[in-house]
Amino acid sequence: MFMKGINYLTDINNNKLAVQIDLKLYGELWQDFYDRLLVEARKDEKSDSLESFVEKLEKDGLLDGEV
Repeated sequence: MFMKGINYLTDINNNKLAVQIDLKLYGELWQDFYDRLLVEARKDEKSDSLESFVEKLEKDGLLDGEV
């Protein structure tokens, strides 16, 4: 199957190793894919509550007023 703007890097046995994406054609799709990769990479990270996050912002002087 051929898709305009999509090129594959293959090994000697024609196994796909990497993909090259034309960002002029698929830039928005790439951003969605990249965002999903970031979510997956961070899924096991500890998270803070909203209250804790707001307190830290206020302590650092990065937030004034109510949230």
